[in-house]
Amino acid sequence: MDKKLVALLACPVCKGDLHLDHEKQELVCRNDAMAFPIREGIPVMLATEARTLTTDERLEKKR
Repeated sequence: MDKKLVALLACPVCKGDLHLDHEKQELVCRNDAMAFPIREGIPVMLATEARTLTTDERLEKKR
């Protein structure tokens, strides 16, 4: 996914910044601890499709 496109997108819940996780193909909102999937190159920006970050993933942001 293009970094310029990621910079234009915002979390649909809090309108905060999203961070691209290349490995998991997800856009991560650290404020809400949610990860939105990228399917076939298209971000799925629905809260109902997002997964909640694990405790370990939440702790990573503090490092």
